[in-house]
Amino acid sequence: MGLPFLDSFSTAAGRGVWHADELGLADAQVVVTGHAALDAELPGGGWPVGAMTELLQATPEAHVWRLLLPALAQAVEARGGPVVLVGAPYEPCGTALAAQGLPVEALMCVRSDAPAARLWACEQALRCAEIAAVVAWLPQARVGELRRLQLAAAQHEVLLFVCRPESVALSASPARLRLRAERCPDDPAQIALHLLKRRGPPLAAPVRVPARNARMSALLAAARVRRQLRLQPPVAPAAAPSATVVRIDAWKGGPDALDRLAVVV
Repeated sequence: MGLPFLDSFSTAAGRGVWHADELGLADAQVVVTGHAALDAELPGGGWPVGAMTELLQATPEAHVWRLLLPALAQAVEARGGPVVLVGAPYEPCGTALAAQGLPVEALMCVRSDAPAARLWACEQALRCAEIAAVVAWLPQARVGELRRLQLAAAQHEVLLFVCRPESVALSASPARLRLRAERCPDDPAQIALHLLKRRGPPLAAPVRVPARNARMSALLAAARVRRQLRLQPPVAPAAAPSATVVRIDAWKGGPDALDRLAVVV
């Protein structure tokens, strides 16, 4: 029996096959990032649910909240459960997060400096059906440990974000999506996102998203204007016009008008 020609598979092969020169489709649910420019470059148009997204940064918490806050707020609203923060380097500002849609009571913080304890807490959180999302800072995690977290996220369809130092950018990772975030050198108000791993062709230039929300940007712009006004040299007042003081003794206004001063400009 002869082998079938490859052409007979052409129709079937065209469906569900990702080509490396085009942006892939999401094979699972996604949550929009809240940044239109970033959504346009991600498979399915958002953060993958049930898969690990790895965020690499020079400093542990740089740009994390600005990037993830819209999606975390959506996840809490949709699932009703909390966002678990594992090993957050700083305590989040509850007032600022609540103002952007993520109430402080929706946060559950797990504090530990031990890498093994962080991994254990992250895996246990991923196995809880009520959890909306997990954000973990795991600078020392190994590939096998990350793969175990990836499997746990897939089993329970949870948003998982793992923050790691940018020094591991060349290391292997099981993450479905991998980004490196940094402040744009030519515009501090923008974040440059380098997509290191995605189902799609490499990007010629990083994706830019605002480093601050619109309200904060407006407040900072107003503060800059006030600062510039304070630094400007004072303007000398204009010279007052000359005036002549005369007596109105001869004015025919009766005795009540006498000895009054009139200023003639």
